[in-house]
Amino acid sequence: MGIEEKLPSGVLLTTVEGVAGYMRKASFWPATFGLACCAIEMMTSGGPKYDLARFGMEVFRASPRQADLMIVAGRVSNKMAPVLRQIYDQMAEPKYVLAMGVCASSGGMFNNYAIVQGVDHIVPVDMYLPGCPPRPEMLIDAILKLHDQVQATKLGVNRLAEIEQQESTALKALPTSQMKGLLR
Repeated sequence: MGIEEKLPSGVLLTTVEGVAGYMRKASFWPATFGLACCAIEMMTSGGPKYDLARFGMEVFRASPRQADLMIVAGRVSNKMAPVLRQIYDQMAEPKYVLAMGVCASSGGMFNNYAIVQGVDHIVPVDMYLPGCPPRPEMLIDAILKLHDQVQATKLGVNRLAEIEQQESTALKALPTSQMKGLLR
């Protein structure tokens, strides 16, 4: 007989990490960084038809100090890259980045000197969303997947151990130039 049977009905047992993860995932405040055509789809997802408010994202924040999720929607020029980094640095911890569209993820069809070939060269990206431009349903799905990542994030010493383990795994991985046809 476990402790669950001795407790009265209506009592829920959980961990501090579980509660903190639930609270963090249920209250994303996105900082918009709409740069191109993907921004229109991002704005549509906040409208009445798709209603991001259902997922705790009531208002897109104009101030990075009030935001914890940066949605980079569209291509990033080399001239705009320092501004993007400054906004990222001003965001409160913990902070997350979603690269929306193929241009933000990899430079898209703009393979030239003026466009950054992936926003991950400037800020660390937590979720990539492909498409040109991705539909609002796809953005909502990516945000829900990011919710799952945030829910499972550890806290304190456990988080430091998790980061250390991820870094050691990344260092042991084969470089992409050596993969040559390997499917993973």
